[in-house]
Amino acid sequence: MRGYVRAVLVIFAALQLVLGVWLTFVPKSFYDHVPTVDWDPPYAEHAFRDFGAASLGLSVVLIAAVIRFDRFLAMLALLAYVVFSLPHAVFHLGHLHGDEVGWSIVLATFVSLMVLLPLTALAGARRMT
Repeated sequence: MRGYVRAVLVIFAALQLVLGVWLTFVPKSFYDHVPTVDWDPPYAEHAFRDFGAASLGLSVVLIAAVIRFDRFLAMLALLAYVVFSLPHAVFHLGHLHGDEVGWSIVLATFVSLMVLLPLTALAGARRMT
C-alpha cells in the first residue's frame, strides 16, 4: 500500500506542477489548447493565473509528502488534494456538453479519477505506520 500511496502522490504532484507552471506563466495557451476548457466561463487571465499559482502551492505540499513520506504528511497532502479536486469535479460534471460526447466522457473520467485516486490513497495512508 505504501507504494500505491507514494505513486499517487508523485502523479498528482507532477500534474499540479505542470498545470501550475503552465497556468501561471502562459495561461492563454492553456485556454487555447486544452479541449473542453472553453465550455466554461470566458477566459480571464487573472483567474487562470490565480488557479495556476494555487496549483503550484498544492504541488509543493504533494512534493514534500513524496520526499518526506510519512503518514501525517501523506494524509495532509492527499486531503488537501481531495478538498481541491472534489468541488472541481462537481463543477465539471455539471457542465458537460451533450454535443461533445467523446470529450464529455474524457473530462468526466479525468475529473472523477482526480477524486477517486487520492481518496483511495488517503485510505491507504491511514493504514501506514
